[in-house]
Amino acid sequence: MDPNKSGSHGDYGVRPPPYSSSYPGGGYQVGPGNISVVSPPGPCANGAQAHFAGAAGHQQYGNAPLEYSEGSDNGAFDDRAVRRGFIRKVYLILTLQLLVTVGIICAFVYWDALRDWTEEHYWFTYCMMAASVVLILLLSCCDNLRRQVPFNFLALGLFTVVEGLMLGSVTIFFQAEAVMWAVGATAMVSFGLTLFAVQSKWDFTTAYGSLWVFGWTLLSFALLCAILRSQYLSIVYACLGTLLFSLYLVFDTQLILGGKNRKYQVFPEEYVFAALSLYLDVVTLFLLLLQLIGLCR
Repeated sequence: MDPNKSGSHGDYGVRPPPYSSSYPGGGYQVGPGNISVVSPPGPCANGAQAHFAGAAGHQQYGNAPLEYSEGSDNGAFDDRAVRRGFIRKVYLILTLQLLVTVGIICAFVYWDALRDWTEEHYWFTYCMMAASVVLILLLSCCDNLRRQVPFNFLALGLFTVVEGLMLGSVTIFFQAEAVMWAVGATAMVSFGLTLFAVQSKWDFTTAYGSLWVFGWTLLSFALLCAILRSQYLSIVYACLGTLLFSLYLVFDTQLILGGKNRKYQVFPEEYVFAALSLYLDVVTLFLLLLQLIGLCR
């Protein structure tokens, strides 16, 4: 007869050796039926586990995982801080660009000698147009140029002066009152659209393809207007162009602002490109509104 046989239950089992307290704050004893009992340990800082061993088998139960307090969301805060600094930098650059441009336009409008010289030398307008296109392509396509300080600011400043000279040479063909009305209307429209882009929950950053198609369609319509030379078609073209670049202004503003409701956004190091985009939107709006006012007077 097996000496390890239990008389009370009739089954066989191995009696565990009697251990003394092996866990901090707890004891290990053998009870009836070959069941080892572990007294609950006291509070300990090392996260020791309690083991319950049965006669038919062994099961281990770990204590609950340690709880960690949630720290401050430094990454999100830094991201928001970077985005706010980026927005301030972009709109500061844009404000300086617009002030310089308005000053140059006023010089062409109210300085009679400069106005007469520009009318006599019509090639000046075409040269400024060509220089503006070249600088736009350089700033848009050359990443190193628009990201490297101070060359990015020098290139953007040169473009602003050239664009201001081009706009000034165009405004001499309009009356001074019409030019000022166009300046005021552009300021009001731009401010209202910026507020709309900030407050709106609609994401215009996903509409890039639609705006691109609209732009190419409008270009085809412009060629038709140049061939037919109809005043009414020109008015329709100016209205459609104002609508298109109003949408572009909202689109570029939301790209700069970013946020959780925006699918796309501009990287913070692209502040020169962001300011250039907004500046071109505002300038094109000014030209279209000036054309519309001139046609309707």
